[in-house]
Amino acid sequence: MKRNTIRLLVVLAVLSIAGIVITQVYWFKQAFDTEADQFNRDVSTALYNVANQFFQISNTAEPANNPIRQLSTNYYVVMINNEIDANLLEHLLKTEFGKRNITADFEYGIYDCTNEKMVYGSYVAMDEKLKPASTPGILPKWENQNYYFGVQFPNKASIITNRMGVWMFSSFVLLVVIIFFAYALFVILKQKKLSEVQKDFVNNMTHEFKTPISTIALSTEVLKDPEIIRQPERLLNYTTIIQNENQRLKKQVERVLQMASLDEEEITLKRERINIHEIIDEALKGVALNLEEKAGSVELLMEAENPCINGDRLHIVNVFYNLLDNAIKYTKTVPEIKIRTCNINGKLCIEVQDNGIGISNEERKKVFNKFYRVPTGNVHDVKGFGLGLNYVNLIIMAHKGALKLESEPEKGSTFKLYLNNG
Repeated sequence: MKRNTIRLLVVLAVLSIAGIVITQVYWFKQAFDTEADQFNRDVSTALYNVANQFFQISNTAEPANNPIRQLSTNYYVVMINNEIDANLLEHLLKTEFGKRNITADFEYGIYDCTNEKMVYGSYVAMDEKLKPASTPGILPKWENQNYYFGVQFPNKASIITNRMGVWMFSSFVLLVVIIFFAYALFVILKQKKLSEVQKDFVNNMTHEFKTPISTIALSTEVLKDPEIIRQPERLLNYTTIIQNENQRLKKQVERVLQMASLDEEEITLKRERINIHEIIDEALKGVALNLEEKAGSVELLMEAENPCINGDRLHIVNVFYNLLDNAIKYTKTVPEIKIRTCNINGKLCIEVQDNGIGISNEERKKVFNKFYRVPTGNVHDVKGFGLGLNYVNLIIMAHKGALKLESEPEKGSTFKLYLNNG
């Protein structure tokens, strides 16, 4: 599938999810408002009936205006111009609320406007098993009235939400679907990226294997010539070419197999006491020919008093071989490499510094990823699988060490390795 097609599908999927979420939020809000309106109507009706009963008990005529006022989303006041019996009020409130299936806890207060004080207040838990959680605060004065009582529902929002069982369930299901869809989309994009990276890897590997195989094939054709026996120097030259290309193929195959074993977590370290200075010398011999071809130089500053660690000799040699090989390959000019060792707080620090093309801050975040290769600009002859630094990082981590990279474009790179002294 083409990249543009995938991008279009991702955009359409995101827009679809956004549309579904917006629609769900809209209808949820509508349902919430509907439930809130119904709750307000039920409470107003219940309070109106309570007020009427008080008027009947006191033989007072009903006022011309509605005695119920809603001062906020969860606070209601009822104007009564006579003294109010708190016990009777609480009984009537619980009875009327129960008739209309209003199960929310509430608090009420009775206010004396003449003396400007609240004469009584209480918190009522509709569930008799629950004890009152708090007491009401001072209720505001309702002007021009002798008495009024106020009722407040502190948990009104949660009560309304609980009434919306179907909507809550559908919202939860939608959330699960969105999370699953987002995860599936993430996996698809990750697999697509991995597929592209692996495709580049296969192309690089094909080229890396094809070149030495072609060279060996040409050399063998030359060696078939009977006359070459009479030219010993030419014979030695072509046999040396075959030998070198064979070694090159062997190293490439070993590198791929090493990464495959690391993928399967089959790596086992054969630890032994090794001298890092000797390891560096061994790795330098492995890159000597490549370094000589570019007329490069290496400066050694072996300052570590204790250069020994407990590690796997083969893997540690490969670590330095990869670092040195990159330092030689990714250099536009004559390679100048500096290797320094020292002891810091019981650890062995090894710095490998080069004068290569450098790595930008954005690339430094990706350089240790498998198959990733730093863009080389106008340098097109750099070969590799993009496995070297990933391998280096994995091996150092397997040795319980640390790896740091300092680099700037066109100013070279410095790799700092920290290993525990053995």
